[in-house]
Amino acid sequence: MSLLFTRWRSTLSNVLRPTMNTFCDLQHREFASAKHKRIIKMAKGYRGRANRTFKAALQRVEKALQYAYRDRKQRKRDFRKLWIQRLNAGTRQHNMSYSKFISYMKNSNQMELNRKVLADLAASEPFSFKAVVDVVKLDDLLHNEHLKMKGSDVEYVVE
Repeated sequence: MSLLFTRWRSTLSNVLRPTMNTFCDLQHREFASAKHKRIIKMAKGYRGRANRTFKAALQRVEKALQYAYRDRKQRKRDFRKLWIQRLNAGTRQHNMSYSKFISYMKNSNQMELNRKVLADLAASEPFSFKAVVDVVKLDDLLHNEHLKMKGSDVEYVVE
């Protein structure tokens, strides 16, 4: 009987006792500054202490920003490489190398298309790309013939 009474008494004292601060209440606190709050917010999703403590979060956020800066530059390089590969594949289907195609494009005053547009044409519109390659070839052929026949009065008419 005494054991039952002591259990009842302890539960009664817990009910009547004023509420103590629990562990969660003790851990709830504000940030030291707006900077701390901003850094912790940027570190959301990081593992370990890096998403909770300012010092660890600051180091991880700074490194992440360095990676982001570096990879923005790297992405531009990667896309340029991809466009060049696609152009090379497209031009080789028409018996021309990429370097000659770009050289002819630069000598041609008619066409002002960048690698991105040309690569998209080569991948998605093969007949349109063939037309571009043919125009560039013809323009280069006429340019070379013009250099050979520079002294004569012969004119070429392309229809």
